[in-house]
Amino acid sequence: MKKNLLAVVMTAAVIMSGCDNNPLINPADTPFGTPEFSKIKIEHYMPAFEQGLKEARAELEAAINNPDAPTFENTIEAMERGGELLNRVSTIFFVLDGNETSPEMQALALEIQPKLVEFYNDMNLNPTLWQRVKAVYEQRESLNLTEEQAKLLDDTYKGFVRSGANLSDEQKEEYRKISTELSNMTLKFGQNVLAATNAYTLNITNPDEVAELPDFVNENLAAEAKARGQEGWTVTLQAASMSPFLTYSSNRAYKEQVWKAYNSRCIGGELDNTELIKGITELRLKSAQLFGYETYADFVLEERMAENPQTVTSFLDELLSATIGQARREVADVQRYARRNGANYELMPWDFAYWSEKYKNATYAYNEEDVKPYFELENVKKGIFELAGRLYGIKFVQNNEVDVYHPDVQVYEVREANDELLGLLYMDFFPRATKSGGAWMTSFRDVYVDKDGNEVRPLISMCGNFTKPTESTPSLLTFDEFTTFLHEFGHCLHGLFGKGSYASLTGTSVYRDFVELPSQIMENWATEPEFLDIVAVHYQTGEKMPEELRSKIIDSKNYLAAYYNTRQVAYGSSDMKFHSITAPIADAVAFEKEARAACEVLPTIEGCSPCAAFTHVFSGGYAAGYYGYKWAEVLDADAFALFKEKGIFNQEVAASFRENILSKGGIRHPMELYVAFRGHKPATQALIDEIVVPAKRK
Repeated sequence: MKKNLLAVVMTAAVIMSGCDNNPLINPADTPFGTPEFSKIKIEHYMPAFEQGLKEARAELEAAINNPDAPTFENTIEAMERGGELLNRVSTIFFVLDGNETSPEMQALALEIQPKLVEFYNDMNLNPTLWQRVKAVYEQRESLNLTEEQAKLLDDTYKGFVRSGANLSDEQKEEYRKISTELSNMTLKFGQNVLAATNAYTLNITNPDEVAELPDFVNENLAAEAKARGQEGWTVTLQAASMSPFLTYSSNRAYKEQVWKAYNSRCIGGELDNTELIKGITELRLKSAQLFGYETYADFVLEERMAENPQTVTSFLDELLSATIGQARREVADVQRYARRNGANYELMPWDFAYWSEKYKNATYAYNEEDVKPYFELENVKKGIFELAGRLYGIKFVQNNEVDVYHPDVQVYEVREANDELLGLLYMDFFPRATKSGGAWMTSFRDVYVDKDGNEVRPLISMCGNFTKPTESTPSLLTFDEFTTFLHEFGHCLHGLFGKGSYASLTGTSVYRDFVELPSQIMENWATEPEFLDIVAVHYQTGEKMPEELRSKIIDSKNYLAAYYNTRQVAYGSSDMKFHSITAPIADAVAFEKEARAACEVLPTIEGCSPCAAFTHVFSGGYAAGYYGYKWAEVLDADAFALFKEKGIFNQEVAASFRENILSKGGIRHPMELYVAFRGHKPATQALIDEIVVPAKRK
């Protein structure tokens, strides 16, 4: 079916789209150089990719056949600046494939991906080009390069080595096959997860079965049903729908059904991902062994702060051993509370959100229904913009003229106090069937200096799946959604503040176990009284959040902290186990169950497994790197302590954080950057103390 669909698309492309009127090939001269999304049609993509590949190959041939001796400028810099059209088209296509996909887009992705892999393999495996890169690298001490140029040269050299340049001809052919298969498998993995997420709904037509739900949950489920042409109330597997339902519904049968549907996505059936996991991990292992590494984790971690699997395993084990006892006590506390209140059964995973919310409400005397009216999305956005302004002296000016890819998208010009442009920020907040789940930051363009010496500022995008507005209420965020907003906004600042000549070294182009520091440090402001006083305002009355409620939120900051820590450690541990194999996996679900066993504090359920929908690792860029979230928590716990010491709006500390962390990109090793900001290396104990010490005081 997809082949037939693709044939239709390609026929339309030939008939309807030439190069002259293709907005991807010949973009209009728009303000800020922004894409004209409304003019881009599905039939424009393939011709644009083909033209981009044609131009990139011509540039590649020119570099390979250059009769002049190899220099930094005609070899290293030429490759960095080459492929402009291909890079632009690829970025737009794959960003939109995650935000506004369609069956046609997905079919094209499967067609395009192998072509891109083939091109980059042709570049990285070309022996003549490799000899030119090698010649420049061997002269590096005498070239009088700037720090940025030296890093680009070093990264380019390592990139060729780690992409197969030193392999034998036979090994290169094997690497080509592996990389092509891997790209197809990882792309298909993500498509399956999106399809499986969209495939399930629970439609409830009996009003008695939703009467207990808070108004905001009820309204959202009713709005979802209406949008689908259904009667009553509809629960989906989108987090903004599923999570509140699991939290507030007492109907165990419904909750079990929803929870199992979510946690068995892509296990068996037409959208099965378990065989893909086996194939992906085996191919990653084979590629690592081609380069002489024992495991894929060994290969990946050589270019990370952690440096090797032993360091990561020790780090995760240290976190687990320090917090697992507290996590079990937290679950036991919720279980005892549930039993005291009539739950004569062992808590299952689908029960835990409901009873832990009730226990939190009893302990701290508040729940999400009390909190949500104070976190109206537009006001939260305004408050977060104000936070950035107080810290960094920047401002956000909405621009309604910039073309967007969906009506939900808002665009802001981000400017310095002196009105100098930092970049554009696209904000896309709400879930839809064409959009991937979760929340993320990405970019349509990174910071760089063009061939004429002009600085090109970035086009940054922040995407979420927050609670949608209804006919009667605006978008009201849960506290978790508020925290997620801060997290992703931190990534956006990292991209916006980037400086440098080369896109591959600017903004978020840093080690995976460092990239989460700018985002996770922002979460700390979520429980700071001074910031809550700004951002938490009742959407109807305009009154600030009462001090009593604000205090309860702050006091509950560490509620279930150890439980959530062990859950993250479980994800990190299973990722490391999947990528530390030395032989193929027989059964992905059984393998993950064993990998997570030491971290589990709730019963495991047969036939359910997170791995089959673990897009970060099997479709994204976090393979052998998911531990980075916890790693960055150590950094952010230590880094935020300086803000606490000097003041959470202290502009001197913020200026140092911006200069040493947010603006440097990948020019220097992350630990050098961190020490330049903080004055010392971080210690794991800082995070452990955050999790365990407050619990001991209770």
